[in-house]
Amino acid sequence: MLAAVLALAVAGLDPASSAEVCGGCHRAIHDAWKTSAHARAMESRLFQDALEMAERDFGAGSRKICLGCHAPLAVHGADLGLVKKVSWEGVTCDFCHSVREVATTGPNPHATVQFTSVKTGPLKDAESGAHGTEFSAVHTSSRICAPCHEYRNPLGFAVLTTYSEWRNSAHAAQGRQCQSCHMAAVAGSVVDPRVKRASLAKINLHQMPGSHSLAQLTRTIRAQLYTARAGDKLNITVEVLNHGAGHYVPTGSPLRQLILEVRADTYDGKHFRDERVYARKVADQHGAAIGSEHVAFMKAAKVLSDTRLAPGEKRTETFAFPIAAGTQTQVRANLWYYYSPLERKESQKRISFLRLDRLVK
Repeated sequence: MLAAVLALAVAGLDPASSAEVCGGCHRAIHDAWKTSAHARAMESRLFQDALEMAERDFGAGSRKICLGCHAPLAVHGADLGLVKKVSWEGVTCDFCHSVREVATTGPNPHATVQFTSVKTGPLKDAESGAHGTEFSAVHTSSRICAPCHEYRNPLGFAVLTTYSEWRNSAHAAQGRQCQSCHMAAVAGSVVDPRVKRASLAKINLHQMPGSHSLAQLTRTIRAQLYTARAGDKLNITVEVLNHGAGHYVPTGSPLRQLILEVRADTYDGKHFRDERVYARKVADQHGAAIGSEHVAFMKAAKVLSDTRLAPGEKRTETFAFPIAAGTQTQVRANLWYYYSPLERKESQKRISFLRLDRLVK
């Protein structure tokens, strides 16, 4: 049984290999990765729609730019037509574990990738009967994330700034890498026990939860709600804190927003609402605001405003509604993460991840 599994693995190591080959031995890691945004980066209908619009509006060159991060093996394998199965696997095993180094000089970070039978990773004592192994310091560093999470478009405008946000944060100064939050070490088998007998070790979680993760959002953002009467006004204060992220919230695409919504509903039937939006709004060279993601990646040229929460930043928001003293009122603060402007259903465009309630008498 063991020999058969190893033979299958060795036979499948022709560059670049499918994640299914890797999953033959690295079962737990592969199962976790399959649920990640990295695994769905290419097959996502949202990305495919954006890719189609980018190519329609800006030509074939934009296709290579987009696929460089969403289907990197398609670019490295000259498969821009997406004929090969491995090209549809998004940010797949053999891409990340073939990275030898990442340079952060130049307009955009660049990964040096070599597809061989030697696989790189963060473990110094890794051994394999199916392929060679090599410890890679870059896999223990945030630099491994930089090529796809830091991007200047053809106009030189920094569209994605997550890596530089982290680099300028207290997290970086303290040595806390991206992996600290997005690839936590958990107990698990590096290799399936049928292939190699070993006690449970610490492996990096390959689900890599990000902004679509409810658990990640609730760990990152904290909030407090306060109310006070002032004559015939009800004053509401909400403190919002970027507690956990080593980057701005939201980060990534300029179309993403964090929305604080405050409602006050009186028991005599009156309804009040206000909101604060945390976002980075961008414009083209002529100063026109951009509302489409594919346009931002290709044509954004300047920042109109940036109200996002910096790492560790607390924002105090105040609201006042004309509600007479003695009027019983239900006050509610909701935090929404808005991430998907192309979705057709409102419920799929945003996630509600934190709600604070207070009854004011």
